[in-house]
Amino acid sequence: MEAEPVTLLPIVPWALLAAIGVGIIALTLWAIVRGPVPGSTGPKGSVRSAAVRGAAVVLLVLAALRPGWPGSEARTAVADVDVFFVVDTSTSMAAEDYNGTGTRLSGATSDVMAIAKELAGARFSLITFDNKATVRMPLSQDATALQTAMTTLQPQNPRYANGSSVTGAGALLKDRLAAAREQHPGRPALVFYAGDGENTAAEAPVPLPVDANSVSGGAVLGYGTGQGGRMKDTSDTEVRYLQDKGSGEDAVSRIDEGQLQNIASQLQVPYVHRAGSQPTADMLAKAQPGALTPTNDDGPGRVELYWLLALAGFLLALHEPVRHFIALREVRGQRLPPKAKEPLA
Repeated sequence: MEAEPVTLLPIVPWALLAAIGVGIIALTLWAIVRGPVPGSTGPKGSVRSAAVRGAAVVLLVLAALRPGWPGSEARTAVADVDVFFVVDTSTSMAAEDYNGTGTRLSGATSDVMAIAKELAGARFSLITFDNKATVRMPLSQDATALQTAMTTLQPQNPRYANGSSVTGAGALLKDRLAAAREQHPGRPALVFYAGDGENTAAEAPVPLPVDANSVSGGAVLGYGTGQGGRMKDTSDTEVRYLQDKGSGEDAVSRIDEGQLQNIASQLQVPYVHRAGSQPTADMLAKAQPGALTPTNDDGPGRVELYWLLALAGFLLALHEPVRHFIALREVRGQRLPPKAKEPLA
């Protein structure tokens, strides 16, 4: 079987990487020629240290080239679209009423990654909100980075929760949409809002400041049930679940589909309740705008190799602090005064 060719997807322009590479080679040669450096054991130590430092940086530059080869099959749904995921990470997303006893955030994570797989080739951005809104990931085609960002998300610690608005990410989403539109005019933008609609801020939610004409499609995804679910208390090891301050019983969070449908109306996208039993394709069929050009063809996935190079560079970089630590111990040992001899009895 013929081996798959390695492909490169540099994260910065080729010219910049080439300039960095030339600079590293020049600095490494200069360090070798200039002679011993502090902490080295003669000329050989100097050459070795300079070579290790240069090799570490070269590995990082190679990692920036993002080498890889075709791997598993991936659905090629669209190649020229921006996808914005707006995910609620407030404490209520820890409620255990998704597909049985799963958390709502686990359901949102599953759906986001399923959507990303179906829309392979698009650029993805992740915005989360609880007390405040945060861009967790700017627009990028790196689905691996999106998966890492989603799998590391946790519901807000209740100790720091002081009320969240269901439209709290509106201003940030508006800014990100405008920036993307300025960078690539005419490029369609999809917005997928994932949350439970529970507004715990003291004030009623303000309307989203987003112009619906700037959104080509997407969906509002709702998680939770009318019966509600309990939330594990991650801030207290003695109490397993959050307690209702009024009754002293386990607190229960319930989905507010009215709020979610209102958000969907403002964005002019469909609202879909996600219980964990419906296929993602059904939801995407409602969410895809006419601007997209989906296809039934399977395109090649990609096995990323950059992390191996980055790890190797990190391990080589450890040589420097270890070398300096050993040198420091030797200097301290030389400076310690000799122990005084005890007088003979």
